[in-house]
Amino acid sequence: MLVRSFVARHTTIDAPGLLCYTDAQRVRPAAGELTSGADKKERIVAREAFEEAKFHFESDCEAINNLFFERGWTDGLPVIPPTEEAVGAMLSGAGRDRSEILGKIPPNWAYATVEKVAVNAVMAGCLPGYLPVVIAAVEAMVEEPFNLHGMQATTHGCAPLVIVNGPIRKELNINCRYNCFGPGWRANATIGRALRLILTNVGGGIPGITDRSTTGMPSKYTYCIGENEEESPWEPLHVEKGYRKEENVVTVAPGDGPHDILDRSSTTAIGVLTTIAHAMGALGSGNTLIFAENILALGPEHAETVAREGYTKGMVRQFAFENAGLPLSWYGPEVGPWRKRQLAQHGIHVDGEDRVPIVEKLEDITIVVTGGAGKHSAYIGGLAAMHPVTKPIHVPKR
Repeated sequence: MLVRSFVARHTTIDAPGLLCYTDAQRVRPAAGELTSGADKKERIVAREAFEEAKFHFESDCEAINNLFFERGWTDGLPVIPPTEEAVGAMLSGAGRDRSEILGKIPPNWAYATVEKVAVNAVMAGCLPGYLPVVIAAVEAMVEEPFNLHGMQATTHGCAPLVIVNGPIRKELNINCRYNCFGPGWRANATIGRALRLILTNVGGGIPGITDRSTTGMPSKYTYCIGENEEESPWEPLHVEKGYRKEENVVTVAPGDGPHDILDRSSTTAIGVLTTIAHAMGALGSGNTLIFAENILALGPEHAETVAREGYTKGMVRQFAFENAGLPLSWYGPEVGPWRKRQLAQHGIHVDGEDRVPIVEKLEDITIVVTGGAGKHSAYIGGLAAMHPVTKPIHVPKR
C-alpha cells in the first residue's frame, strides 16, 4: 500500500541510462569494439541502441527497480524512481538550466547535462539542496587534470573522493566528524552515490565491461566527506587553495579507499608523524610503485598533537616527504629493479638501502583534518597522472 502510494500508476520515468542527446532525439550510442589486456577480442554490444528519454510505467516502486536492475542502471542497490515530479523538484535546487552541459563523461564521452545529473541524484536519494555539490563535483571530474578516463577504465579500485569545505557543510549536515568515511549520513552517502551513478549511467563505466577494476573497493559505492574545519588547528583546504573561508568549495580527488592509521601511544609530533610516514609507505600500496598525489586525512587528535609543537601543514608535508618510503632493498627481486629504473627516468637514483620516495614533490601531499575524537588518521593513495581538482559550489539565492 505504501509502495503503491509512493509511485502512482501511469508514472512518467526518466531513463538515466541515456548517454547523449540532440535537440531532436535522445539516443544511447551502441558500444563499439573494446580491447583490454585479457580480452582483446571482446565485443560489447549495447542492449539498447536507441531509447526514448522518458517512458510511461504502469507499476509500483518494486517493479521499476527491477527494470532498472535489468538494464544496469543501478549500483546494485535500490534507487528512488526518477519521476518527472522528482526530477523537477531536484532541479529546483540547482538554479541552472536543465539543458546546460557540464562536460563529457568517459569512456563513452557522453554529455553530462544538469538534467541528467539531477536524474541520477534523485535515484541516489539526494535532497534538492545537495544538487549544487553534485554539479560542482562533476565539473571537477571532467577537468583534464583529473583524468577521469583513466579512473573509469583502470584495473585499480580507485574512486572519486569528494571533500566539501565551507558553510554548506553545516547547512546540508555533511558529516565531518565521527564515521565520516562510513555510513549514517544522508548527505555524504547520497552525494557520493550520485557521482557513481553518473559515472555508470552517463559515462558508461560498467563493472566488468568498461570498468575493469580487479577487485574494486567499497568506496566505489560512495565517497564523500566534509573537512572538520572547526577542530582543525590549521587553515582549511579550500583556503589553502585561494578561496575565502566563507566560500563553499568542493575538491574531488582520485584515490584508494581510506587506509586507517592508528597511533594511540605517541604524545609528540615526531611520534605521530613517524607512524604516519611509515603507514604511507607500506610496500604494496600504490605509493611505493608510482608517483601520485596523496590525501593525508588527519584525525583532530593527531592534528592537535602535531600542531601543539608548532608544526604547520607545510612542515607535516616535509616530514612525510623525507621519511615516508622504504629502502629499495626491501622491494622484491622483480619490483626493486623495475622501480629503480622508473625512478631514474625522473632523475632520482636509489640503490641498496636508499629510501624510495612515495611522491615526486611536496605539493603532492594534500592534508585535511576530518573525523571525530580518537587516535586515528587515514591516508588515501593516489594514482599516476591523476590530480585532485577544486571547484566552487554555486548555490542559488533563495
